[in-house]
Amino acid sequence: MHTKILVVEDEKAIANLIELYLTNENFIVFKCYTGAEAMKVIETEELDMAILDIMLPDIDGFSICKKIRDSYNFPIIMLTAKDEEVDKITGLTLGADDYITKPFRPLELVARVKAQLRRFTKYNQLNKSQKENQISIGGLVVDKNTHECFLNERPLSLTPTEFSILWVLCENKGQVVSSDRLFHEVWGDKYFSNSNNTIMVHIRHLREKMNDSAENPKYIKTVWGVGYKIEN
Repeated sequence: MHTKILVVEDEKAIANLIELYLTNENFIVFKCYTGAEAMKVIETEELDMAILDIMLPDIDGFSICKKIRDSYNFPIIMLTAKDEEVDKITGLTLGADDYITKPFRPLELVARVKAQLRRFTKYNQLNKSQKENQISIGGLVVDKNTHECFLNERPLSLTPTEFSILWVLCENKGQVVSSDRLFHEVWGDKYFSNSNNTIMVHIRHLREKMNDSAENPKYIKTVWGVGYKIEN
């Protein structure tokens, strides 16, 4: 899937030069000479980056940057006039990720573009991984990366085994996890009839730490003869 980059620059020679170098890198370029054109592209295309000139004939680059940041988090590089420090500060404050000063070397711009895309891709992968390893059910938050658990923002002190049991149940929210499956996933061993007593003791400790009732549980529910489940 090709990377889509919005280029907003009213000086056609500069816009064409940027387009040439970026397309040579197999990027798809949406070239706009006005802010109004840029806004249409932002609303209709799934962009991966924007390169914004500040001085435009209608909407300035700062306004476009702010508009993007209201709804999107892809990287933004601002094109600023030489030595205009206030423009750089303003752009970064509004959410730009980098800036490059005119006149610039096209290869430097390409290098900045690639650097921002690498950073953004890495951030997204990390963020995705973090989200996949964190489960929130009602007021219960279980984080597999940090092995932390919070109930209504109050930290729960769980043993590794208790945490593992809770994670398996949360990961299968709404489904009954059989006792033998729970034992196999947590202890990594074959389930025997007396294994159920081990699970029951840990479940009881979990409920105590969560102030959950065995008779009328809010979180961990017993499905008699089958196993346990969490649904909230």
